Amino acid sequence: MTTSTAFSAARTTARLDLLIVEVREAVGRGLPPDLTAYLVGERLAPHLSADDLLTPEQCESDPERYRQHLLHAEHDGSFSVVALVWLPGQGTSVHDHVSWCTTGVHEGEEYERRYRLVPSQATGAAARLVATEDVVNARGAVCGFAPPGDIHRVWNAGTGRAISLHVYGADISRLGTSVRRVYELPADR
Repeated sequence: MTTSTAFSAARTTARLDLLIVEVREAVGRGLPPDLTAYLVGERLAPHLSADDLLTPEQCESDPERYRQHLLHAEHDGSFSVVALVWLPGQGTSVHDHVSWCTTGVHEGEEYERRYRLVPSQATGAAARLVATEDVVNARGAVCGFAPPGDIHRVWNAGTGRAISLHVYGADISRLGTSVRRVYELPADR
């Protein structure tokens, strides 16, 4: 899975700074990953679609692949905030994640296909992926998840740009990605 990544010291907005403070408070509670993802989603939702959340530079796309803008990496590595910018037709491979994640659609729509991994019943045969759900995440939609069970692929099937904010429970500035594993297994649909 290839992304275009911007890792510069991002200029922030007052609204983004406020969101970071709110996420820091939620993450600082030290709750289990699934509850943390839920609490972060509650903090993220009110900021989505706000004109003053991102700078114009943080909304820039890449004509070849979706673009990742690192907006913030917490000094202790406990979370990162990333903006993903998708042009029509751009998407990910089937993958899972290194940590819990909360996503919110800021502009456009994100299409998502979720999977579960089914072990093979036969000795030596490969496992396979079974599609469990197709979701259209519209502007303002928020969802959160935590491994295991976070296998999916995401794409922009719309006609315009899509932007989503992702909050990961990991230091993306150090890791470079939130992806733990890309799945090249047989998959439904």
